[in-house]
Amino acid sequence: MSGAANTAVRNVASRNLKARKTEARRSVRRGQVDDAWRRMGLRRMRQSDKVAAVDCVAHSFGEVRDFLVRTPCKSLDRILFAVGDDQGDAAVVSVAWVDFRNRSTAGKFHRLEDRHGTGDIKPLGSSLLGMRDIEFTGHHYHAERRGTTVTIAEAETLSGAYSADDLDAIAEVAALLPRP
Repeated sequence: MSGAANTAVRNVASRNLKARKTEARRSVRRGQVDDAWRRMGLRRMRQSDKVAAVDCVAHSFGEVRDFLVRTPCKSLDRILFAVGDDQGDAAVVSVAWVDFRNRSTAGKFHRLEDRHGTGDIKPLGSSLLGMRDIEFTGHHYHAERRGTTVTIAEAETLSGAYSADDLDAIAEVAALLPRP
């Protein structure tokens, strides 16, 4: 395939992913989570129970941890789940909901969390799903702030071959999920 043909195929795939992601985001906002994953060409395979904590510092590292030492969170809830397609590709997704006392603090935390390399809330281990351990790199990440809550989602390939754009889209949709 020529370079121009490869570029054309990538452009079409990118447009398709963007459209699927937009539709999935709409579904999540309507509370239709399974429909959102279906629109992405995925289904939820397994999910951990919610793991709640009050001490965010113990579940964080880097500058994010330093921030939480100075400015404690009110609560932290985390889940881990796997999504997959019909071709055997699967991704593991970590989602954390971090609550603060006010919107200003949540905004500061969101800005810090959005800078790559500043630390993170530690994702739950994929062994909770009975799967091999996955290292979350933070490269396929998205965070959303709603009021005093910051939702952080990260995705990594479990099996098969997802592109970086696919994993980014999965994280973006996951960051909109309702808190369990």
